[in-house]
Amino acid sequence: MFLDADDRPWGRWEEYLNEPGYRVKRIIVHPGQRLSLQKHEQRQEHWVVVRGTGVFTRNDEEIAVSEGDTCFIDEGDVHRIENTGDGPLVFIETQMGRCVEDDIIRLEDDYGRE
Repeated sequence: MFLDADDRPWGRWEEYLNEPGYRVKRIIVHPGQRLSLQKHEQRQEHWVVVRGTGVFTRNDEEIAVSEGDTCFIDEGDVHRIENTGDGPLVFIETQMGRCVEDDIIRLEDDYGRE
């Protein structure tokens, strides 16, 4: 059972752990959708893709990802993920540091969010 969840225009996130210094979520991205291009000043993230295919962007790199791939995001890294498959893209996100939603700095967003 999850602690919290939120539907977003690109899909959904579900929070499973939230302890001082770390947080764990499951992120589900609908086909053809992508997260905002963003960065964080106070946390790192580690993503493990558990279903689907996509393209992970970190700074100037674009990396094709699929089940079993991992993505490391350091503080300040500009990043996003896009679902390029026909089904959901699902990954497990572990945040480390100050793990709050207001540490999202959006640089580009397909849905007009700031």
